[in-house]
Amino acid sequence: MSHTMNRNILRWIIIASSFIIISLILWNTYIFFQNFKAEERIKMQNWSFAQSELLKSDTDENVELTLKILESNHTTPMLAINKDGSLGTFKNIDKKKVNDSISVKNLIEEFESENKPIDVYFDKEIYYTIYYGNSPLINKLKYYPLALLLIIVLFAAVVYFFYRSSKIAEQNKLWTGMAKETAHQIGTPLSSLVGWTEILRSEDVNPSYLLEIEKDISRLQTITERFSKIGSIPTLIRVDIVKETVDSYEYLKARSSNLITFEIVAPEHPIYVALNQQLYSWTIENLVKNAIDAMRGKGKLRVSVIEHDKQVKITVTDAGKGLPKSLYSKIFEPGYTSKKRGWGLGLSLAKRIVEDYHEGKIRVLHSEVNKGTTMEISLKLIP
Repeated sequence: MSHTMNRNILRWIIIASSFIIISLILWNTYIFFQNFKAEERIKMQNWSFAQSELLKSDTDENVELTLKILESNHTTPMLAINKDGSLGTFKNIDKKKVNDSISVKNLIEEFESENKPIDVYFDKEIYYTIYYGNSPLINKLKYYPLALLLIIVLFAAVVYFFYRSSKIAEQNKLWTGMAKETAHQIGTPLSSLVGWTEILRSEDVNPSYLLEIEKDISRLQTITERFSKIGSIPTLIRVDIVKETVDSYEYLKARSSNLITFEIVAPEHPIYVALNQQLYSWTIENLVKNAIDAMRGKGKLRVSVIEHDKQVKITVTDAGKGLPKSLYSKIFEPGYTSKKRGWGLGLSLAKRIVEDYHEGKIRVLHSEVNKGTTMEISLKLIP
């Protein structure tokens, strides 16, 4: 408890420190931007002063320094507009943009929104007005905070997904350990049951009773194998999926309520896929049990096997309460369940078995509230 609390406090300290550092960087960037704009304005004021001095000077005067100041502007775009509204001169602007009065007017409005114009006087009257915009460097600097924020957001996203992936990996490790421990715990009484079955056989017990006991023992062995395979890469072999589906269907039908009307639609010929039989039967079992729960133990349930375009599609259709489209993806998330009992792992395991282990697809093909749901598994065919 104390360790978890300390870790949470440390996490919040890191987050708060990061926020303070980011705020300081953004504030310093803003101050730098404002200082840079102030320096730019001083430069343009010097330029306008030099222009005013040039107008006042006689031709015999040495104006070399004044001309150097006027020629020093190589980056800031500017327009000199005469007092009658005509264009006097311009610098660092493409000639195509000053070809007509409309373009010049648009540039004046743009520059005026960026910087306050500067008047140039001659004989105490305004000779012309200088409109200037931001230099390319200032324009780039203006977007620097946005770029910085974008980098921070991306970094935060990477940290979040890394943390989430680590948490999911930790949960998977926990579930894997639980599954393997469950398989180990089941194994001990299962061995005893096999021994007791042999003793009962020697006592001339009704063979039909022993047959049913052996079926359930076989089922427990299958369940043990399923749990032992969680977290490890299962072995896939070439299997007739029609037979595997029918076998799983028949087993579940024999152990379900008579209020459920079962139907199976499958081709007569075999269809081969790369399959792990124990995990596949587990998937069918989960889908069928969910369908029965959705119908509250009463209704029609149909399992279909259809060969289609280099794939085989297995569907399980019920007449249960159905799902809204907003839950089509959510039902496969670990922990999600609409039932009062259960951990919400059945469909999550089914998705992992089909998509991670068999490179197939599982989805809600169709569902309508209060009318039923069709779940579909798609697997690749092999010769």
